Amino acid sequence: MLKFVVPAVAALGLIAFAAQSSASNSDTQSASGAMGWHLSHEGRMAKLAYGVENSDQLALMMTCEPGRSQAVVYGDVQPDTPRLIHASMNETPIDPLDGELADEARISLNDPTLRDWARKGVLAVEGDAGRFELTATDKERALIGAFFAYCGTEQA
Repeated sequence: MLKFVVPAVAALGLIAFAAQSSASNSDTQSASGAMGWHLSHEGRMAKLAYGVENSDQLALMMTCEPGRSQAVVYGDVQPDTPRLIHASMNETPIDPLDGELADEARISLNDPTLRDWARKGVLAVEGDAGRFELTATDKERALIGAFFAYCGTEQA
């Protein structure tokens, strides 16, 4: 029971922090250690994540490779769209960190929810703490556009 409760409480805390960070329009978001959108590359894979830069504190991460029509979605929250393909519908890998089923889903890079996010900088997400929005600054919206351009899709 404790094996389940401790990670669940930690995940809820991160989700609550992410929701609070996205709801705030103060300058504290630009401070070191603040939650925000970050783009990185690992080999051919692009990673777009909402969390604390250069840390494992992530609420949401999407990965893609050039020319692929879908992104892989990881994290405690996921885009709020009916077009999300959950890993439970396919063969599901085991997460090496906790031995549980990996929390992974796939989404088309042409999904209307993602296109709207690229245009407006607001992504509706859903997690254990409910539904809320993750916002992007103008600088972060440029990163989102770069992610879609790299993956080989047209930016909305």
